[in-house]
Amino acid sequence: MTISPYGAMRSHGAGTLGAADVGTEVRLAGWVDTRRDHGGVLFVDLRDRTGVVQLVLDPAAAATAAELGHRLRDEWVVRIVGTVRARPDGMRNPRIPTGDVEIAVAGLEVLSEARTPPFPVADDVEVGEELRLHHRYVDLRRPRMARNLALRARALSVIRRVMERHGFLEVETPQLTRATPEGARDFLVPSRVRPRETYALPQSPQLFKQLLMVAGVERYFQIARCFRDEDSRADRQPEFTQLDVELSFGDEADVQDLMEELHVELLADCLGVDVPRPFPRLTYAEAMRRFGTDKPDLRYGLELADLSEVLAGTGAAVLAGALADGGSVVALAVPADAGTLSRKDLDGWAEWARARGAGGLAWGVVEAGEGATTLRSPLAKFLTAEEVAGIVATCGAGVGDTVLMAAGPTAPTRELMGALRVALAEALDLVPDGEWRFLWVVEPPMFDPATDRAGRPTGGWTPNHHPFTSPAPDWIDRFEEDPGTATARGYDLVLNGIELGSGSIRIHDAEVQRRVFRFLGIGDAEAEEKFGFLLRGLAHGVPPHGGIATGLDRTIMLLAGEDTIRDVIAFPKTQSGACPLTDAPAPYDAAALAELGLRLAPEQG
Repeated sequence: MTISPYGAMRSHGAGTLGAADVGTEVRLAGWVDTRRDHGGVLFVDLRDRTGVVQLVLDPAAAATAAELGHRLRDEWVVRIVGTVRARPDGMRNPRIPTGDVEIAVAGLEVLSEARTPPFPVADDVEVGEELRLHHRYVDLRRPRMARNLALRARALSVIRRVMERHGFLEVETPQLTRATPEGARDFLVPSRVRPRETYALPQSPQLFKQLLMVAGVERYFQIARCFRDEDSRADRQPEFTQLDVELSFGDEADVQDLMEELHVELLADCLGVDVPRPFPRLTYAEAMRRFGTDKPDLRYGLELADLSEVLAGTGAAVLAGALADGGSVVALAVPADAGTLSRKDLDGWAEWARARGAGGLAWGVVEAGEGATTLRSPLAKFLTAEEVAGIVATCGAGVGDTVLMAAGPTAPTRELMGALRVALAEALDLVPDGEWRFLWVVEPPMFDPATDRAGRPTGGWTPNHHPFTSPAPDWIDRFEEDPGTATARGYDLVLNGIELGSGSIRIHDAEVQRRVFRFLGIGDAEAEEKFGFLLRGLAHGVPPHGGIATGLDRTIMLLAGEDTIRDVIAFPKTQSGACPLTDAPAPYDAAALAELGLRLAPEQG
């Protein structure tokens, strides 16, 4: 028995019909998109998931159907029987795939009436996000949103095809587990059968996929749902989806080659775009030095330059003071052909920097002098000719280019200038459309200095990736000795300045894992309590293994050309973590809470 792709009520999809179908009797069903009365003859655009086709209800040919057609309103659900015919000359619509044909309706049935929609089901109408999410079932009918859902489904199909081609097994891991410290707050689920105890929803399947390697699965993947109780942003949600991958008996190149093949196939299949391989690689240290970020956008220049050596003996007090304190002077050159920055513009960017905690920005415009270039700048009188020449040469600046400089502690100054690079590229329209620039950022730090919630240093350390990442071979026996310099076997996949995923080769030696825990202040007793199941697994024959997790919502957001992942998720939360559709989260019944051994604390006055 053949299963119809359109259901028993339909013979075709509305958007599938064309000139080759002229003369064919069809059965269609869908939503009324628009209705137009032309002197008694009705023209109705019928929409279903496949697209839109024009119906013609002519009283002379089908009086009953035409009479019923006058009652139709937008978004009513109808079923028709009719014959495909070519549109008359001059009436064709090249803007839609079915624009060469129309359906002469012989029979019409109303399957469901509808209220007037809260907003037009069209892409060219601006609608507030709160209203869209409150009526998401209407919003998802809009062509753009329908395309996004179809794109997401296609991307998932490509992913499964690639992973299965390489022998990976799709394995589901638990959604109810125990809390483990992974950098964000857990969502907790109280247990009725174990009162006053809770499950945690997984922030990631990290430990389970490592145990699957212990179990001999060797090649695992999962389209995994994950949960983190953190503030939402354009690329964050409290619940999200990631591609989770782990493999045994491999190294960094195995994971990276697999991910490159997968993403090249994704773009080819979903967008018809060819991306060259291999993807370029930058060490973390080089990325920070050249771009001020560990997720640089390679679609444009504006690379950073360190002027600390050039200005080592400078008489410019604002720069010399930072260097004397062990900091750096970091600069970038804005090409003249990118647009002239006026004095007002420069003052605005200086204020932009001050709003981010910097002392401001120094600037200079490169000009042609007699025998040498000069720098028109408020600092010019404090700079020697040699320093000016060094600034121009180190920044790779030419005549007419504007050099922007910041001075201060090295790491935050680089980060400031990296953010300035991005902001300038957007403001000056330097970001090219239609380019896809992938990048691997490798050899990250093993640890970062720990800070409190206010960003103040605590004197401790925190993992740069997570505590299960293996130290680099040169550091595996001595990472405790110089934690600020130790590197790890980690790698991040970046696309157009957005981190798609993070991965690493894992620790597969139980004693090394305990050492990492101890260094992070997790004693043996606490490690046993929180990670005992992992440590016991590591004592039962563990293959070397590694993997990666990539954010599918972010990936599909980029493929769809959207600005927020909420537009590629069927039922997302708002930035406050609320669901306007279901009004979640919501108060819970007091009796049900009591059954769980819980009660609500009084509101703080």
